Amino acid sequence: MNRWLAHVAAGSATPALRTWLASPGSLTARLRSHCDNFEVRLLRQAPSVCLPDQARTIGLARPGRVLEREVLLCCDGRPVVYAQTVAPASCSANDWPFLSKLGSRSLGAALFGDPRIAHGPLQHARLGAGHPLLRRALAALPLQECGVPLHARRRLYRRRGGMLLVTELFLPAIALLTPRHSTCIDTDRQ
Repeated sequence: MNRWLAHVAAGSATPALRTWLASPGSLTARLRSHCDNFEVRLLRQAPSVCLPDQARTIGLARPGRVLEREVLLCCDGRPVVYAQTVAPASCSANDWPFLSKLGSRSLGAALFGDPRIAHGPLQHARLGAGHPLLRRALAALPLQECGVPLHARRRLYRRRGGMLLVTELFLPAIALLTPRHSTCIDTDRQ
């Protein structure tokens, strides 16, 4: 299934995975509460062309130029989430001033720390082997350590006149995480 839905498809994910997929807050903060060492591994940040379903979501009539960022979110050295961010090339530095300077820092801190950013609803999908984002995630993983399909979620963010779409694919290692800290709230609101 590659359709994006407003809810997690019934029976398609384990109860534990459904809590990750449906959690409305910062994924970074939640991941940090489940590990001792959280890391963002920057895979790529460069101009690109978005996917057709992304184009519609970010207000483009057809696939067009975007700034794309791809990362692996890792807990205690193990990749647990592949994340991709796209922003239309027409967005200005005033719309997303922090985006070009993130490097291997978390995008979550900026998205959940700025009250001027509007958070859209979560959308969910189960991405099969042919989906381009799943192929990218698999290529980034050591030893291709996950099977297919993978569950994903995405959310559109708006700031000033700009839009930014963040898609997160949950890798099988997410099932190995257990809470280690008493709270998900991080001091820098990641």
